[in-house]
Parts: sequence; structure tokens; C-alpha cells
Amino acid sequence: MTEQLSYPTSTTGLVLIDLLNDFLASDGKMNPAIAEQLKSQDLIAGLKRLLAGAREAGVKIFYAPHGLDEHSFDDFKYLHPTFQGGLANQVFWKDSYGADFYESLRPLDGETVLSRHRMYDSFMGTDLQEQLQAQGIEKIVFAGLTSGTCIEGTGRHALEAGYHVTFLTDAVADFTAEGHRAAVDIAYPTFGHVASTIDAFLAAVDRTAEQ
Repeated sequence: MTEQLSYPTSTTGLVLIDLLNDFLASDGKMNPAIAEQLKSQDLIAGLKRLLAGAREAGVKIFYAPHGLDEHSFDDFKYLHPTFQGGLANQVFWKDSYGADFYESLRPLDGETVLSRHRMYDSFMGTDLQEQLQAQGIEKIVFAGLTSGTCIEGTGRHALEAGYHVTFLTDAVADFTAEGHRAAVDIAYPTFGHVASTIDAFLAAVDRTAEQ
């Protein structure tokens, strides 16, 4: 008999990746390239619903923001063209409007804002692992941007690090419908324990269980 999936608030962390102006604001540098898919997924409304439900239930929330500066890749000999472009256009530039959190999805006092990642994996070069361990997290739930890059890349690392991994398929978006579907249909079942929805996750939050 399959055990009913639950998410104890004591050991579950909601990791929200790149909820930043450069993606989500209409005047963000990356917004023109992703706006159609944000609208198709109704992502901002979905993320608001997710955050409201998670906060009301007492789920621990972690913000994982992107952030670049002129020295972000000084140690790289072979920098991928994507990140060459990020440097040239100062995308997610630290201390800029574009790297700030989108207003209606900003962290609240008491929620954890992680140090900024420079590539797709939000564990690499950040305090994500340290913060998860310090707060007793065993199950990670991922949402944000983009489906096939930072969400998938961070989720892969989480799986290899021994966490229980959930991807919320209606709380992510990508630059193209094809890229989004590849992540949701192929990558998430491969690298996550669960590919779920916002409502299913919130319904499975357990406020009483201790694990």
C-alpha cells in the first residue's frame, strides 16, 4: 500500500528561485523573452496563491535569487554564451532594479533570503545547503524560474544531496512552451520524487507531524 504523501511544516522547505524584476516586471530585461509564457502559465497569480497558502500553513520559505557582477566569472576559462550575454547586458545585476524581488512576491520578515547564485544551480557558491541543514529541511519543494534551467538544475543537485524533491509544475515557466514541457514531462519525473501542483502540495501540508 502506498503511503500518503505529506509535507510536515517542520521539515519542508519551499525554495523560490529568481522571482526577480528582470523576469517578472514588464520593464525587466528578460521579460520580453518570457512574457508570453508567464501569461500562458498565469505564473504570477499562481505564485501569489502558493505563497499565501504556504505562509498561512507555516511552511519554511527560502528565496534563491540570481545575481551577477563584473567579477562573477573571473575564475571561468570557458564561460557559456548564455552567461557571457548576462554579463554584457548586466542581467540580474547585483544591487540593481532587475535583481530586486518582484514587488508582490517579495520575501517577508523571517523568510530566508539566500546568497545569490551565478548560474543554474542555486546550491553552487551559495548558503542554500547550510540554511537547509540549519532549519532541519528534508523535503524541498521548488517553484519559480525557469522550468528547465535554474529549477531543474537546483532540483538535480537536491536529489543527489539526498533530499526529497518536489517540482510544482504550475508554479514554473520557461522561455518557450517546448522548454517548459521538456522539463515538466521528462526532467521532473526523472530528477524529482514528485511532480505536483500548487493546490495538491498545499493540501498535503501537515502542520502537526514531526519527522
